Amino acid sequence: MFAIKAEVSDPQAKTFAFSAQKTMYGGKHIAKGDTIFVFASETGVSGSGAEGYNETPPGLIASGVVTSAKPIAKKPGIARQTPRVSITIRRTALAKRRLGRSELKLFSEWNDGRPETELNFKFYRQATNKIVSISDKTAAFLRGFF
Repeated sequence: MFAIKAEVSDPQAKTFAFSAQKTMYGGKHIAKGDTIFVFASETGVSGSGAEGYNETPPGLIASGVVTSAKPIAKKPGIARQTPRVSITIRRTALAKRRLGRSELKLFSEWNDGRPETELNFKFYRQATNKIVSISDKTAAFLRGFF
């Protein structure tokens, strides 16, 4: 199971495409057919569908299935590079409840084993957008938002 935090142009879209996304915490292993949860980044929701988000975006917006995943080749001559992947997602559900940075920031006891803490650690400890692998426990927790 995977999750992505990225800028989302249309939260209601039936398909999402994300190009050259950073991967961390096992995110580079994402493949076609994987389940993924989509979070709108705190940089905002832009474009059509953004009306109604007058402050921070809602965080979790959708779940879906990866329809394509293509690793991006590393640039020669650069020693340390974060693996990047371009993915396309077919949305399977829209979130019914809010789960964003404001709800997750309270969970900062990094070793408590809670799904909320895993998400806070992987997405918000470093503010960059990224694809991450998530535990089965966290995936089950996220399913409760649909």
